[in-house]
Order: sequence, then structure tokens, then C-alpha cells
Amino acid sequence: MQTTPRPLMILVAGPYRSGTDDDPARLAANVDVMNQAALALFRAGHLPVTGEALALPLIGLAGSTAVGDPAFDEIFHPISERLLSRCDAVLRIGGPSAGADLMTSQARDQGKQVFQSLDTVPDAR
Repeated sequence: MQTTPRPLMILVAGPYRSGTDDDPARLAANVDVMNQAALALFRAGHLPVTGEALALPLIGLAGSTAVGDPAFDEIFHPISERLLSRCDAVLRIGGPSAGADLMTSQARDQGKQVFQSLDTVPDAR
């Protein structure tokens, strides 16, 4: 009898700022791509998370007025690093991204699973 894999908490890591010139519409499009991947993970029985979902509201509350300003930098990558410590795995999506590559590298260093595509994530339903 084959058992279903247990649900995983999976950090979706992909480009946020890369290639956007910090254009708000392009940033939002990158978040949408990560959220689409998160929805697919949820539908496969997992608990998906993105650093952006946690960081962006706090960044606004911290008084950030522009992407990359001190309040942004205080929160954006550090929250993903803290979140990663609680996750079981990372799903790396999209194109070039120093931040997503850092999350992937840190996940490997912590012995966590790293998936390179949605097709490789086991169904947990």
C-alpha cells in the first residue's frame, strides 16, 4: 500500500525586484506569479508561504516610501530568512533572482528539500 506524502510548509522563492526597475506593476506581476505557484501548492495539499505576503504589509507600516529604502531593507530579506527556518522546503520559481537563489542555498544548507518546479512536488492530498 502506497502512503500519501505528508503536507509540507513550502516557501515559494522567485524574483521580486529582478528585471523590474522597481516598477510597481512589474513588482505586482512577480508577486502574482509567486501567488499562483502558492495556490497550486495549496491545491496539492501543502501549506505554501511567500516572504512577500508577510514582508510587504510590515514594510509599509515601518514607513517605507520606496522599494530598497532603509525600512524596506530592514524587513524584506530578513523576514524570508526567518520564515525559511520554519519551512520544510523551498519551491524555486522564475528567472534570475539573487534573493530567491539565497533562499534556495540557505534551504539546502539547512537540509531542506528544494523543488525546481511544481511538477516535482509530491501531491499530499
